[in-house]
Amino acid sequence: MSFTRFVASAALALAGFSAFAAPALTNIVIFISDDHSQLDSQPYGSTEVRTPQMARLAAEGLKFTHAFVASPACGPSRTAMLTGLWSARNGAQPNHTPKRPDVPSLVPVLHALGYEVAAIGKVAHNTFAKDHGFDYIEGPNPGFTDTSGVRKFLAAHDPAKPVCLFVGTHHPHTVWSADRTYDPAKVQIPPTHVDTPVTRGERASYLTDVTKADTLLGEVRAMVREKIPGDTLFIYTADHGAAWPFGKWNLYDAGIRIPLIMAWPGHLKPATTSDAMVCWPDLLPTFIELAGGKVPDGIDGKSFAGILRGTATTHRDRVFSTHSGDNDFNVYPIRSVRTREWKYLRNLHPEFQHHTHISRSAGPSGLIYWKTWVAAAETDPAAAAIVKRYSERPAEELYDLTADPLEQHNLAADPKQAARLATMRADLDGWMKQQGDTQTVFGKPLLRGEPVTLITPGGGKKKGN
Repeated sequence: MSFTRFVASAALALAGFSAFAAPALTNIVIFISDDHSQLDSQPYGSTEVRTPQMARLAAEGLKFTHAFVASPACGPSRTAMLTGLWSARNGAQPNHTPKRPDVPSLVPVLHALGYEVAAIGKVAHNTFAKDHGFDYIEGPNPGFTDTSGVRKFLAAHDPAKPVCLFVGTHHPHTVWSADRTYDPAKVQIPPTHVDTPVTRGERASYLTDVTKADTLLGEVRAMVREKIPGDTLFIYTADHGAAWPFGKWNLYDAGIRIPLIMAWPGHLKPATTSDAMVCWPDLLPTFIELAGGKVPDGIDGKSFAGILRGTATTHRDRVFSTHSGDNDFNVYPIRSVRTREWKYLRNLHPEFQHHTHISRSAGPSGLIYWKTWVAAAETDPAAAAIVKRYSERPAEELYDLTADPLEQHNLAADPKQAARLATMRADLDGWMKQQGDTQTVFGKPLLRGEPVTLITPGGGKKKGN
């Protein structure tokens, strides 16, 4: 049965049996932050950022330690979540691109099962929420920075009808807050960053925005407890890692490994942790199964409802991720496969320079600190190594994640790892073939050796930095 016919038949079945009593559906609320790396929150071990609401959610429910996104850019990541398909199959490969019109969303399946399905703030990307069949959309907008839209929806919502509510905040997406609540002198600088005063200031601003997202999370939870009665599953997650070098736009864990915390009173044991490997395309299939529906055939997402019900402890043995680019700011396609212990990355065009908004945007961006990194690299060999690694990459990378969780030591050329490299290379090849991945280059790349020109958002290029 096709996906579209399944949605129609599910709706007819529900209509035909409406006279019979049915089990009450679980309300589902999913709170999505924008550009939040997993490690930058208290439940995942941070000792510097203040996220008491995330900590409270984890104390009341279940924290996933091995949760990943399909792609480390906003549009492809969110489209993969809403369709249950990786980017090559749903059409949203480079950022700012919608799904193909012929690709169904999973949202109508939830609607057919009896839910009012709402999107408030940045849930899909740009104006693309309209393409996914939501019953209610607040926007389009870049994501809420206060909870007025949520309050408006809940005030009008019929509490007798089950709801699947997606809410997406702008925080901590750039441009970061000027009203810093962290001391730049005391922030912790990751080993992938160059420690300059400007870096410290921007890091303090980023952490300020993480805490703002946490505050909004607490406000939404309070509203949900007040306005949505009955059985409710509440989820916190993020669309990918933060917009720092080696994070967003990259397939290192800082770009694809995200927070995923769930509270479900009466179902999930408080203060528990799961190391099951799950990914964003699995989310809506999980919701569908929890609601008693049948997950459509032929999608990439797999329900992990068994983890939530306590009937399973494992899910995937590997996750695949893809990145195809972000306009001319970032023309650098990458593919990866990650097991629990190892990561293999393939840079499809190592002859290209790797750049992003951080190093090419003439508008508000990370350029403010990136310039100080480039300046430091002139006299500091450690800074020079970081800057070079950012922009020049080999064809293949292999990391032992147990010994090297920050992915600093590429073992692809190590003869001891030749067999492992060949196995993971073949694994990725097979998956890319199954996906129909044409490895298309989107945009005009910068070749190694070419001068770096800056790009004005919405405009043309200007002289480089």
